[in-house]
Amino acid sequence: MAENPRRFSVGYALAPKKQQSFIQPSLVDLARQRGIDLAPIDTSRPLADQGPFDCVLHKLYGEEWNGQLENFAARNPSVPIVDPPQAIERLHNRISMLQVVSELEIPQERETFGIPSQVVIYDSAALSNSGVVGALRFPVIAKPLVADGSAKSHKMSLVFHRDGLLKLKPPLVLQEFVNHGGVIFKVYVVGDYVQCVRRKSLPDVSEDKLESAEGAVTFSQVSNLTAQDPTEVEYYMHLDEAEMPPLSFVTEIARGLRRATGLHLFNFDVIRDVKVGNHYLVIDINYFPGYAKMPYYEKALTDFFWDVVHEKKGQGTGDVAIGNEEKIM
Repeated sequence: MAENPRRFSVGYALAPKKQQSFIQPSLVDLARQRGIDLAPIDTSRPLADQGPFDCVLHKLYGEEWNGQLENFAARNPSVPIVDPPQAIERLHNRISMLQVVSELEIPQERETFGIPSQVVIYDSAALSNSGVVGALRFPVIAKPLVADGSAKSHKMSLVFHRDGLLKLKPPLVLQEFVNHGGVIFKVYVVGDYVQCVRRKSLPDVSEDKLESAEGAVTFSQVSNLTAQDPTEVEYYMHLDEAEMPPLSFVTEIARGLRRATGLHLFNFDVIRDVKVGNHYLVIDINYFPGYAKMPYYEKALTDFFWDVVHEKKGQGTGDVAIGNEEKIM
């Protein structure tokens, strides 16, 4: 491969744990071969004094950091920032996050999609108000309203009965649990590149299990119970046999979400309703997910960086031209 006459620099600002998982030697080496150098940003120094960068890649939050990005963008209007803080912000709230899905205008023919029924609870009194939660069918999943990637935002519970709600601490979202065969599909999006992988999920809840279960259990408890159940272990041995959603279908959703959010780096979690085999539910959207878990992530990200630094026009609008390769595994 011919060496590019000019090298490009992608500055990255990531939390230590994120940097350790994402900035692998395999990614750094492949990017270098394409003429792209991945350069760490020193968050203890003003961003505007660093560089020069041809692109800024980040997953940091807070007013101070956002102010740094604004200052940098004002001084370097032609340098893409992946992704703009105001676009990321929408994914920090589990209600506004999934409202995006409801806004998509995509033809639904053989396969259909939507989101689970859900309500947001802002205070404890609402948990005992049948008018608020009465429309939901149990079991429900209780999720913190804030989805900022912190450990607290990942503390979720599976609630089997109304009395299980009383121990929860608002603000939170109650989302109807839909039986989905114990399989979740994670759809990774890197610009126009789309890849879908299977992962094991919470097991289905039968009517018998619903009647005999305690009020609520945390997700970690569910995992432990599953590991002790021979029938569940047997099921997960056949995870690779689960039918994948059609590539064209998840790609359309991915493109719709990218247009609606203005984001380039995210994934979304999809489940298939076992009662309606061709109906899918989007249950979560995450900014800049764990790409290192995605097969061949190095090539997808390197292609993305190459296209961003070569197609600077349109940055910040969700319209940067990112290669047209689509892949599903």
